[in-house]
Amino acid sequence: MSKYKPLWKFLECDGSDCLQLPFSRIVEILSFEIDHSFLNYKQEAACFGYTVEKISMKEQWVSFRRIK
Repeated sequence: MSKYKPLWKFLECDGSDCLQLPFSRIVEILSFEIDHSFLNYKQEAACFGYTVEKISMKEQWVSFRRIK
């Protein structure tokens, strides 16, 4: 099981077409800080119907888009 699975399940249950989550909310969901390894795992989101659209390190958020 991927350490990011709780985040992917959250997205799947949310069902929004587009969702922007601040890092602080992602930490709440995962119970750990995201780090550079997130870049290696972001493709897993597709298995749950989403793609990682953009990551803003400056503003500290990640945007997700539902795959149609």
